Amino acid sequence: MATIASSPRLRRQSEDTHAVSDLLELANDFPLLSRTVRGGKPLVYLDTGATSQKPESVLAAERTFNQTHNAAVHRGAHQIAEEATEAFEAARSGVAQFVGVDFDEIVWTKNATEALNLVTHGFLNATLGRGGSEASRYRLTSDDEIVVTELEHHANLVPWQELAAKTGARLRWIPVTEEGRIDLEQLDVITERTRVVAFTHASNVTGAITDVPRIVERAQEVGAYTVLDACQSAAHMPVDFHELGIDFAAFSGHKMLGPTGVGVLYGRKDLLQALPPFLTGGSMVEVVTMGETTFMPPPQRFEAGTQMVAQTVGLHAAVDYLSGIGMGQLSAHEDHLAGLMLEGLSAVPGVRVLGPTGSENRLAVVAFDVSGVHPHDVGQILDDQGIAVRVGHHCAQPVHRAFGVHASTRASAGAYTTSRDIETFIDGLHKVVRFFA
Repeated sequence: MATIASSPRLRRQSEDTHAVSDLLELANDFPLLSRTVRGGKPLVYLDTGATSQKPESVLAAERTFNQTHNAAVHRGAHQIAEEATEAFEAARSGVAQFVGVDFDEIVWTKNATEALNLVTHGFLNATLGRGGSEASRYRLTSDDEIVVTELEHHANLVPWQELAAKTGARLRWIPVTEEGRIDLEQLDVITERTRVVAFTHASNVTGAITDVPRIVERAQEVGAYTVLDACQSAAHMPVDFHELGIDFAAFSGHKMLGPTGVGVLYGRKDLLQALPPFLTGGSMVEVVTMGETTFMPPPQRFEAGTQMVAQTVGLHAAVDYLSGIGMGQLSAHEDHLAGLMLEGLSAVPGVRVLGPTGSENRLAVVAFDVSGVHPHDVGQILDDQGIAVRVGHHCAQPVHRAFGVHASTRASAGAYTTSRDIETFIDGLHKVVRFFA
């Protein structure tokens, strides 16, 4: 495939009954989606919210790098090392452009969880006196407060709980509405004592898209830093971190058609410059003596040790693939799929959607409860039909508790999902309900 945009599968289809709904027909670009499961049944993959599948262009990019350019980056004077470093930094540039930021505002991590921990440990190290006068802006005391929301994935909650426990700062949170959105009427939780506001761009449970400017505006009024979990948004809608005005953001490659083992931290240039490092060791130092060490400027300051070079190359290919589709077109496609899912679920007896029941300002990530049936049983019966969904609390126990359940079943779509997939899923769920009736 020469370019994504030239793919014959990337088209409006007018020749069958799925013409309106399937703006994108990309499944053939994803080798795994052609396999069968459970006794030869075609795979219907609706677990993209946990991990997306990879197009052939991403698989090929990693394979080509490992076969022809594999070497340690930022070291060695030989040609292969130069080629590896060039590919590594080209990936940084490509990802930066994809999310609307500058080249040196992108830090590689192994996943979004590590990226968020990098920020919290930077605050902790500053509180311990590391980083000098520049880092003093991050020092926390028992008079300070950290604000999160009830909608957060554990990756954007537990690290802040730990930071509060270690520094004496108070952790507060914005509740969710009955619809499953961050309650913007409760922004008075953010006060003059607030130093950090950490929140999700789009929920991995309710699918609700956050009104980021409202929260950023309130945080800026009190001088608080903003930290955005963009794991669910970066792969499914246009994202521009500079335009959003946030200070830090994190997302993962494996949720956006890329490899596992690579994540991204965005940080505003001046903020990264002042942040003390989290992991230390080789590759991030300037001068090392037996008594002390000085560190390189960002982003290298935060990239200790041997880096995941092939994975960054794969992520570069993934954002190129997404850009070839067009994030606006992809978002419209998934809006349509969300509408189909929600409409179908509304007709299944005993099903309650956890989150907005309309497709406006939400992703095609739909968690639901089936009355009287455990989510694991729902998932197993769907799996017997070749339909892959997620079951459990999705690393978001507080929002489940807010809905009065311990767990849920979640179906989540991606670029390769079709209306036929949604129809098969809804038919399968009817069979689940009939089976347990």
